[in-house]
Amino acid sequence: MSQQISLPAKLINGGVAGIVGVTCVFPIDLAKTRLQNQRPGQQVYKNMIDCLIKTVRSEGYFGMYRGAGVNLTLVTPEKAIKLAANDFFRCHLSKDGRGLTVFREMLAGCGAGMCQVIVTTPMEMLKIQLQDAGRLAAQQRKPGIIPANRLATTNAVLSRSYNVVPNTSSRAVSATQIARELLHTQGIQGLYKGLGATLLRDVPFSIVYFPLFAHLNKLGKPSPDEAAPFYWSFISGCAAGSTAAIAVNPCDVVKTRLQSLSKGANEETYSGIIDCFSKIMKREGPSAFLKGAGCRALVIAPLFGIVQVMYFLGVGEFIMSQSSLKLISD
Repeated sequence: MSQQISLPAKLINGGVAGIVGVTCVFPIDLAKTRLQNQRPGQQVYKNMIDCLIKTVRSEGYFGMYRGAGVNLTLVTPEKAIKLAANDFFRCHLSKDGRGLTVFREMLAGCGAGMCQVIVTTPMEMLKIQLQDAGRLAAQQRKPGIIPANRLATTNAVLSRSYNVVPNTSSRAVSATQIARELLHTQGIQGLYKGLGATLLRDVPFSIVYFPLFAHLNKLGKPSPDEAAPFYWSFISGCAAGSTAAIAVNPCDVVKTRLQSLSKGANEETYSGIIDCFSKIMKREGPSAFLKGAGCRALVIAPLFGIVQVMYFLGVGEFIMSQSSLKLISD
């Protein structure tokens, strides 16, 4: 079925699913970023619920959506590239229209993961700066953690975006201003900091997710020639997404640490992936690599469940008037 869907329809399906999913789960993603960036002895948040409650109290309801604009802008091309690339590789790896072996499904997922980082890396880079702002501000206000004059920042624009100075009247900086500053000071590589860690996260994620979803979805098919019901596609997407998310969470922790430009006092910097892995292991122990794993599973599960439902319903084809919307399984 996927081979009969036009490329524009695939892009629409991925884009609509990404926008809907991000809108629903972004607060949990913000909590994940803040929990992953916490260091021992400097904890501001106890868990996801505590993080969200404190965020609403100190930053208001929309504080939970800080950085959402970046995701909503770039999630459409990101998810569209990922899903379309996976379909493209599956099509070219299949033989005479027959089903793919697990190995070929993994190769298709690998190709999709490598393609999506073109958009994912700068999107995550900008999003993390905005998401972590509240943690640094809360860390500064908490007695006994960080003296106000010791909070480290990278440059003037980023320090304004973090609002780290008490009683400041400066307005929070947008993702566009941060992007301009990075391009001005570091060039294009500034936006692609953490590219290696992003590849380490997204390629294995796709290798796990796509084959697992395909096999789970087959279990719900009434017959080999019929599609699984939409609710089964949703459940399969949720299960495969959460499993893959937890499996690659250590790489996500490393990516988040590497891409966080502004840090509090006594928060170490990292020279690369290996240095980050070794310092986290030495100073925080293996459990640090599971920080935010529950949040990440809660973010990814419904996001990819929604993606698969959009594909099943044929939203892209409906928008392009190629077919009617499939509200029920044939």
